[in-house]
Amino acid sequence: MRGGIPIGKLFGIALRLNYSWFIVFGLVTWSLAFDYFPNMYSNWSPATRITAGLLTSLLLFASLMAHELMHSVVAQAAGIPVKSITLFVFGGVSEITKEPQKPKDELFIAAAGPLTSLVIGGIFWLIWFVARDTSVVGAVAFWLGWTNVVLAVFNLIPGFPLDGGRVLRAILWWLKRDLRKATRIASNIGRGVGYIFIFSGIWLIFQGNWFNGLWLALIGWFMENAAAGSYRQVALQDILQGHTTSEVLTRECSTVSPELTIQQLVNEQILTTGGRCFPVVADNRALGLITLHDIRAIPRDLWGTKKVSEAMTPLDKVASVSPQEDLATVLQILTEKDINQVPVVEDGRIVGMVGRDNLLAFVKVRADLGM
Repeated sequence: MRGGIPIGKLFGIALRLNYSWFIVFGLVTWSLAFDYFPNMYSNWSPATRITAGLLTSLLLFASLMAHELMHSVVAQAAGIPVKSITLFVFGGVSEITKEPQKPKDELFIAAAGPLTSLVIGGIFWLIWFVARDTSVVGAVAFWLGWTNVVLAVFNLIPGFPLDGGRVLRAILWWLKRDLRKATRIASNIGRGVGYIFIFSGIWLIFQGNWFNGLWLALIGWFMENAAAGSYRQVALQDILQGHTTSEVLTRECSTVSPELTIQQLVNEQILTTGGRCFPVVADNRALGLITLHDIRAIPRDLWGTKKVSEAMTPLDKVASVSPQEDLATVLQILTEKDINQVPVVEDGRIVGMVGRDNLLAFVKVRADLGM
């Protein structure tokens, strides 16, 4: 979901089109222009059918964006940051960076999308009712009306991570007072629904309906993977909760001088140690951090003259944590910032580094010990 084309921002949320979106956009447009509209309106010219197909597809995906945007707006109102919304081959996904803190928040966030689709469907049916005599407008509005209603109903299937599965998780969470248990139950139901979709799709393929069968099987595969991944994420957060950075940080991290050139840093540190992130220190005072990402931003022909101090990210602009920071919060920071490690700072000094590898090693050791 990380690849894609930025198309703007709304309410501070980045909107993107994943490259896979163009596949389904083409398929929907083709199906409408050369199958649905010709069968329903045989008197239309080819140009009218193609125009109606393109317009309908664009409005459909605008509806999907509105569906996801409403999830995100409600999440923001609950104090949950949302980085982006991405349209992709199976619809849309909001990148909500942490789990809701209350069952009520989860319920409202989950229900917002289907309710939005129902409202949009009702608006399009109202347009159809008013403009039935205007052939193209009425035809487009009618198709979009029932499609948005179907989208709302489909999303209410209690298969996590569909909206219906999230509503189910919110109810279970409220009843059991345990997010992890609620997620496990909702996730298992979601995986079951995914397998039903997969086997139904395979059955359709053997019946000769290979296109719908393949599509249904792919949706089932996506649901099963997403449901399992969602539970793993919550379980990981639960394992890390209550443990601090001081338990896992790496104290033996190489520091570098701000006076080194980029070429010296590459030759003397990166190529010899395999390190990817180095604290920049002068007179026992942390100045910042330099990473491979910072180095790649410098043209290769300037590596011999550019100093580390010119390429580093200053400390006040670096995401950092204290030795007492909760590991679940550290994981959230790594996820939100899309980084692999953060410096651990105490009294203005970098006392170590903590990264994804430290967290995974911590979890693995606890699992090996049966904890």
